Amino acid sequence: MHKFWIPGSGQLHESVEAHGAAGSPNPLVTLDPGLFIWTILTFLILFFLLKKFAWTPLLQALQLREEEIKSSLQDAEKARNELINLNDESEKILIKARSEAQQIRSEAKSSAEKIRTDIRSKAEEESKRILEDAQNQIQVEKGKAISEIREEVVTLSMLVAEKVIGKNLSIDDNDQLIKHSLEKLRDYEA
Repeated sequence: MHKFWIPGSGQLHESVEAHGAAGSPNPLVTLDPGLFIWTILTFLILFFLLKKFAWTPLLQALQLREEEIKSSLQDAEKARNELINLNDESEKILIKARSEAQQIRSEAKSSAEKIRTDIRSKAEEESKRILEDAQNQIQVEKGKAISEIREEVVTLSMLVAEKVIGKNLSIDDNDQLIKHSLEKLRDYEA
């Protein structure tokens, strides 16, 4: 009777012979040269068939898949590089636009400052001209007023002199009286 041990149990079990089976050995365990050759031959035929119809197409499919993955990775790398280039270009364009905007702002500021300065200088010139015109007008009016006052003083002086003296003065006396009155009037002006 053959006994064998089953892992996980602490007991030895009796073989099939102990349970009433015939004493023939298990064909899977016995060494039969014919079966051995047929098994090797079947394995080799199956191996070559699998190699031709399964393994080669499988390897080709894997190789094709590997090439597709490599191509996809290369395309992704190209796209990433293009994106980096586009980002760099857009950054350069933004920097250029900001620079141009700053330049335009500076030019506008300087133009506004120049216009403001021009307007201010024109206004100052205009105010000076108006002031000079007003002063000239005042001088002219002052001169007219003084001339009128002189004429009036002369007339009044002659009337007063006529009344005081009681007679009409001669032309020389009139001239002398007028000159004397004008000299006194000039003294009052100063």
